Amino acid sequence: MASGEPKAKRVKLEEKEVEKKEEIKEKEEKKLSQNTLFGMGNPLLDISAVVDKDFLEKYGLKPNDQILAEDKHKAMFEEIVKKFKVEYHAGGSTQNTVKVAQWMIQRPHKVATFFGCIGQDKFGEILKQKAEEAHVDAHYYQQDEEPTGTCAACITGDNRSLVANLAAANCYKKDKHLDLEENWKLVEKAKVYYIAGFFLTVSLESILKVAKHASENNKIFSLNLSAPFICQFFKDNLMQVMPYVDILFGNETEAAMFAQEQEMETKDIEEIVKKAQNLPKVNKKRQRVVVITQGKEGTVMAKGDKVQIFPVLEIDQSKIVDTNGAGDAFVGGFLSELVQEKPEEECIAAGHYAANVIIRHAGCTFPEKPAYP
Repeated sequence: MASGEPKAKRVKLEEKEVEKKEEIKEKEEKKLSQNTLFGMGNPLLDISAVVDKDFLEKYGLKPNDQILAEDKHKAMFEEIVKKFKVEYHAGGSTQNTVKVAQWMIQRPHKVATFFGCIGQDKFGEILKQKAEEAHVDAHYYQQDEEPTGTCAACITGDNRSLVANLAAANCYKKDKHLDLEENWKLVEKAKVYYIAGFFLTVSLESILKVAKHASENNKIFSLNLSAPFICQFFKDNLMQVMPYVDILFGNETEAAMFAQEQEMETKDIEEIVKKAQNLPKVNKKRQRVVVITQGKEGTVMAKGDKVQIFPVLEIDQSKIVDTNGAGDAFVGGFLSELVQEKPEEECIAAGHYAANVIIRHAGCTFPEKPAYP
């Protein structure tokens, strides 16, 4: 028996080595690769400033709103720069979100891909530089007909009114960018897709092409309601995309407008998320998840047959610098965990963390590294 012991030990050691190798292999396979998260939207250069009520009234702006610039708003972009102390940040809802997701993930760089349209100008070059600094793999469609888009963030207290002048962002062309072989390969590499509802005003056909690809390949396609005007004036476009949506994001004001326009006959947020979850869906392998933020009131999620409310992280009101970008940051935090195949409950916790960080800074900006988890 004694002579057999070393052999038995050897076999056990060999088995342990095999197990260890398999564990290492499994961990490496779970590691994130580049271009796992795909975002497409309106790249804008944010011009942020603390303004007064007179400025809001002059341009007919509400303290907490998001609108597209009309002719009457064109002069405000110059005036805000002249009259107030401004800060410039790379922005646009989807770009903010993928930037935050990449920041939460840290490494590898370029887990997040971003597509959008910019001008051949100084602001466009700034956006390219900012995307590179954020380690996002941005592939912009550049054209010379329109300048790079801008967004004025008019801050009053802890409210912010956003006025977007899409300009170049409005010029995204599916046939000139998304359909190109090298770009479509990046779409195919992704496992999770995210598009803010704002892009419904720009290129519905691009969204549908990406959404159908995700659905046919059982990948996760997510969309944000983004603003009440999207739910109201672009509801036909929104409802063309809805059957492909696996995860629907929004906030309480957007959800209320969505419910009104879809004739849900309720103002109760828990009923709204349930009804939104049960709207027709193409990919039956995944039941839709609906996630609605309510500022400090907690986040509501419909998942499976349950509706849950998750409290947000507490923050001293005096620490809030700017709520601009909080919603984008929440989704960025959420997606950073989702691409790592974490359950939605953990994704919400990461979203709350990211939003809590962003509201302590001007614009959608953050420290070098997250203190998470």
